[in-house]
Amino acid sequence: ALREEFATKAWHQYIASEKKNLLSRGVPAQCQQSKSEWLPESLSTAVRSVSRRLLKEADRLTIKDFTVGMDLQRKNGQELFASLHRDHWQMQQCILNQTSKDWAKIEQQLLQERGLWGPSSGSQQDAWILDMAEGPCRMRKKMRRNTICINYTDNACRGKEAKSEVSKNLALNFGYEESYMKLCSTEEHLGNTDKQLYPGSVQTGLPLNAAEEDIDERGIDCNQLTFFPALIESIQSEEFFEDCVERQAILQVLDAKEKISMKYSIIVGDGHLLMEGVLLFGGNHFYVCENFTLSASGDVYCINHHPSSINDSDIYDMCNKEKIGKTLKCSRYSYNDVGEIHHRRFLLQNIALEIFLKNGFSKFLIFQKNDRKKVYKKLCSSNPSVKKGKTDGLKNVGRLGEKAATQKWQKGEMSNFEYLMHLNTLAGRTYNDLMQYPVFPWILADYDSEELNLTDARTFRDLSKPMGAQTEERKEKFVQRYFEVDNDEDLSARCHFCTHYSSAIIVASYLVRMEPFTQTFCSLQGGCFDVADRMFFSIKKEWESSSRENMSDVRELIPDFFYLPDFLLNHNRLEFGSMQDGTTLGDVILPPWAKGDAHEFIRLHRMALESDYVSAHLHHWIDLIFGYKQQGSAAVEAVNVFHPYFYEDQVDLSTIKDPLRKRTIMGFVSNFGQIPKQLFNKAHPARIVQGKHSLAKELAASSPAVLPFFYHLQNLKPSSVPVRELLKGAVGHIVNTEKGVLAVEKNKLLVPPEWNKVFSWGYDDFSCSLGNHGAEKVLTMFECLSDWGQCLCAACPAPTTVITGGTSSVICVWDITASKERAKSMILREVLHGHIEAVTCLAVSSSYNVIVSGSCDRTCIIWDFNTLTYVSQLQGHEATVSAVSVNDITGDIASCAGTHLHLWTINGRPIASINTSSEMTEEILCCCFTEMHEWDSRNVVVTGCADGVVRLWRTEYSRLQDSKNDGGPALDKNGYRWGRHLVLCRELSRNSTLPGKQRKRMPAVTALAISRNHAKLFVGDSWGRLYCWSVEG
Repeated sequence: ALREEFATKAWHQYIASEKKNLLSRGVPAQCQQSKSEWLPESLSTAVRSVSRRLLKEADRLTIKDFTVGMDLQRKNGQELFASLHRDHWQMQQCILNQTSKDWAKIEQQLLQERGLWGPSSGSQQDAWILDMAEGPCRMRKKMRRNTICINYTDNACRGKEAKSEVSKNLALNFGYEESYMKLCSTEEHLGNTDKQLYPGSVQTGLPLNAAEEDIDERGIDCNQLTFFPALIESIQSEEFFEDCVERQAILQVLDAKEKISMKYSIIVGDGHLLMEGVLLFGGNHFYVCENFTLSASGDVYCINHHPSSINDSDIYDMCNKEKIGKTLKCSRYSYNDVGEIHHRRFLLQNIALEIFLKNGFSKFLIFQKNDRKKVYKKLCSSNPSVKKGKTDGLKNVGRLGEKAATQKWQKGEMSNFEYLMHLNTLAGRTYNDLMQYPVFPWILADYDSEELNLTDARTFRDLSKPMGAQTEERKEKFVQRYFEVDNDEDLSARCHFCTHYSSAIIVASYLVRMEPFTQTFCSLQGGCFDVADRMFFSIKKEWESSSRENMSDVRELIPDFFYLPDFLLNHNRLEFGSMQDGTTLGDVILPPWAKGDAHEFIRLHRMALESDYVSAHLHHWIDLIFGYKQQGSAAVEAVNVFHPYFYEDQVDLSTIKDPLRKRTIMGFVSNFGQIPKQLFNKAHPARIVQGKHSLAKELAASSPAVLPFFYHLQNLKPSSVPVRELLKGAVGHIVNTEKGVLAVEKNKLLVPPEWNKVFSWGYDDFSCSLGNHGAEKVLTMFECLSDWGQCLCAACPAPTTVITGGTSSVICVWDITASKERAKSMILREVLHGHIEAVTCLAVSSSYNVIVSGSCDRTCIIWDFNTLTYVSQLQGHEATVSAVSVNDITGDIASCAGTHLHLWTINGRPIASINTSSEMTEEILCCCFTEMHEWDSRNVVVTGCADGVVRLWRTEYSRLQDSKNDGGPALDKNGYRWGRHLVLCRELSRNSTLPGKQRKRMPAVTALAISRNHAKLFVGDSWGRLYCWSVEG
């Protein structure tokens, strides 16, 4: 009995110590029902009950009873230790996974372009993929490096070996074989260590991608999340805990105090792919988990260890259509990151929501049952400021602002592109579902002329007719088809067109030269490219096919034709094969008036969209697509009737009991597309157009105060006296607000959006400060900046974010925390490595979420502001980069080095460059863009120079003879090539306005700014004075 009592006490002490250790590990509160605590508690209860029974029956205890009791104790102890061992193993596996991810990130940083062991310039083999972040007017212009390379010729898949080979090639091609072998040996050592520690472990198979692949740009890095012990409400299968070895990754995702309050089963839409998932709501965040499922009891499992919870067999088949690429991923979002929420359709059913985030990304979520309404209500209550998209069309669109969108468009306050994109958004068209991709009209009918004449009506397509009725001959054939078919409400229903003007395959064929649409196209085509002659290879041929030649082709365009030149170019060097005439497919063949330049095609195409003719007739096309001619008798009269399966209100899938017919309809819609939601029941009003060159007439009739200054450069005059005078030094930053113009000295920045606070640096102790504008008192001093050497430049894109650069050659991104509207501290968020000498200038575009830095090492680097990662570099500068600027409308970048001015696209491709002077006294110190209309060739780049002169530059096309073909714009038949060049338009100097005897040496121009209406140009100099140039002076 004494021995039994001693053993019982020992067990109790051990159980208590183990429970204490578990609690000290900081397991989240909601994990109390997880197995790691449930099992010891159960064992403790069992031990106590057995011990009490043994003590009570000590008088009748036999050797057999004692043996049975000890066996039971031993078995319980073994189970306890096995549970503790599994918990310890999972924790170690979690640490190893995170270490591997961190090492992969470091490896990429070391071997990438501008990395410590990487090449100084990019490889010609670099592949690019479209960044899904939306910029102004929902344009997606940014490209980023694609670390996953697919061999479409051999139909290779996204394997770990392929990605490893990319890293190897990147190192070996530039002579870094030794460093790569060191990395390989280290990785092999980690793998061997893992096998030695856990020889029986099941490998998760999750890829260790590069940093930008691990990080979902729309959320926080949680790629390894595969199991939620905090969410298990019932322990049903003991074997599940042993099989699903990834569950430890929960510790990397959920906040320590996060409490999951709601869980919903969802389907996540991403282009043409569907993934089963789970939506979780916490206290401050919500989580979108892809390739997870929610059990009937409310438990969250990965799809590898639990049957699907999708009720609809057709949607289930669509989710499992792609067998590869089933990456288990979870993204975390703050409620405050949500900008807008819109109701959406999926396969003609109102079961989806689209969540637009403030960083430009979005999520398309499809729901089952009646969960959509609950989720919508939860998101709106968690963030009352979110903009809510309604489903009642455009009957009351005053929510956009003070005026209805239609009225704003009629009065010219909204461009044609903006209005069409707005209508697409309201009608349920989305980038996240290729079946409902935004639709834009064919604008032009002239693809043969050397010059585009936008004053001739014959240049344009007939916007009052659908694509099937552009020619009378073709129209008659479709009308005949309509009346020949009996309307039996089946596949042979009466209609003009059995195909649609927008579908997944149409979108993918347009964008096939650009990832991820290359992979999408191959997936839709059965794993390979189509026959070369059927691929999209010529703008003219595509117009001829859809407007008159092909009776099954009535396609319209997509918005990318008006802003994205990259989809017309074969940057990734894909092999599409050759056509029957021997022509090898590469870049898209452009019309002659584009001068062989995809950027010029996009600019002229956008100019055509905004032309007077289109403005006067666009309402007719809106009637066809979004308005009263979409269906009914008006549609019959307009030859605009499509198959009934394309219309939402003519098909109700929820009432169809026949599974074969339902599957037929869903397959029809998924293959051929669907009609947008009808927004107007009456004829759409026309835009108010004043006739030929209406914009010029409107501006001419305006007062001189609102004339864009770059329209009348020869009439610009300076103000007679300074607008502002700063007594403490040169002007460093100018901001034009609604109340007036503000300016501060060098080494100071006005903080948006109120512009009432000033961030300052340049102190002797390398510290920085934050104070009120116009007040001498400093509110807060920050000494953390001194750890990174002398600060030479800074940018402030938001009131809580500051970006600094200096002598340390790194860029630091800081978060400013505030308490009671007063800055409390600066916390370092990220350090960006890439430059090898001091960083001299910074520019940030909140519209495109990019950072551009210039350095003494004669390079500029483009960084992604969302992920804080390296994108590309701008090379070819002849001196230290002194100034950079980003155009918030087009995304173009200007960089200045010495007397050289360079222009680049948002993706780092050169546009034009010029040496502005042979005199170093005319060194460029600052620059900026005019941003009136992105398609207007009269826009200028403004540079401020050390000689006190402001120079204005335009890009113009000229034709030069060139005998070599280096991959630039195509040569014409005479061996000439069109190219863009910077041309000096005007020099602004106050000296030139003074009489000869009063002329003197002018102070250097140190800062520039443009008024909101582009009527005034503000110029700050090194003497602390601020002058204004305008038409009226």
